[in-house]
Amino acid sequence: MDILTRLAHSEATAHARYGHTGETVRFGPLVAVHAGPNLPVDTGWHDGTRLPTPQELDEFEAFSAKHGQPASLHLLSAFAAAGLPLLTARGYGLDYLLHGYVRELTDLPASPAFIVREEEAGAWAALAARCFGPGTEEIMSVVAHAPGTQLFVADVDGTPAATAAQSITEGIAAFHGTATLPEFQGRGVQTALLAHRLNVAAQAGADLASVFVTPGGGSERNVERAGFRLLGARLTLTRRK
Repeated sequence: MDILTRLAHSEATAHARYGHTGETVRFGPLVAVHAGPNLPVDTGWHDGTRLPTPQELDEFEAFSAKHGQPASLHLLSAFAAAGLPLLTARGYGLDYLLHGYVRELTDLPASPAFIVREEEAGAWAALAARCFGPGTEEIMSVVAHAPGTQLFVADVDGTPAATAAQSITEGIAAFHGTATLPEFQGRGVQTALLAHRLNVAAQAGADLASVFVTPGGGSERNVERAGFRLLGARLTLTRRK
């Protein structure tokens, strides 16, 4: 199995855990989640195995309508050429795109300079919401309490400064939940959290780490410096009609 297909399958499988606060249903190659009203994880993930049939898309769209959420799904770029004609014909359009990076868990970085520790879900969610900003409290709680999620906090001079998370599925450690309080930005805290998670993931038996980042942002520069390589993109598509 090529890496992008493996990544798509891993991400779709992991996506199901966000339904722990609501509902998760599989429609062929699509794993659909409703975690709660107006949450960014209320989407479908394409697992890379094949295209959805028109009937499966009908069922996915009915699921989305039942929960009052847009019919939105994530599709890796490797499957865009085959999938986009079908989806655009049904009224789907591109909402946004993230770059997808992977890193083999070899030649690992040294232990970080900052103290990085695991944190319990409630405290992690509260700090993450402070980092990401007002209005993110609910989604950070959903992320923090999702089964199989490891939660990390970096301390600077004894003060909690930044958050990060990972979940390991099918041998791939998916990195997410990364944010830093404004007063601690630019001090290498996220580099420390990347290094720590790479080592923890390898110790847990994963052979690959993955992360999705906004093109051209600081996070992209951080993951490139940490040895990640650009593999493709994640397209998020939403039905307009």
